[in-house]
Amino acid sequence: MDKTKGRSAKQFWPLLLIVLGVWSLSQAASWWLARSQAQTLRELAKPGDIRMISSTTCVFCEKARRWMTAQAVPFQECFIETDAACMSEYQARGARGTPTMVVRGQTQLGFDKQRVAQALKL
Repeated sequence: MDKTKGRSAKQFWPLLLIVLGVWSLSQAASWWLARSQAQTLRELAKPGDIRMISSTTCVFCEKARRWMTAQAVPFQECFIETDAACMSEYQARGARGTPTMVVRGQTQLGFDKQRVAQALKL
């Protein structure tokens, strides 16, 4: 066996351990932040405060719905394809895409946990 190959493999392990350590810390921080955001939204949101105007084919709407449901954040949802009143509200708000979040009357394009929390704090 070539000694240089063995030496380079030994030098690779510390770097790999550092990368795995940084990645693990990053994942833990992301998990903690998501948990913290969920708790904040649960504490601030009352039934009727958050309305999500959705499309039946919107993957971002599905992701937001799953997250809010899993985190027990109270929200209402309507679909522009199946609910005429929902489509009228969507158009009246000048929405440009889905999900369109309506947080205590404020229109927000897309689902951003931090932005929703900020609107609930007002």
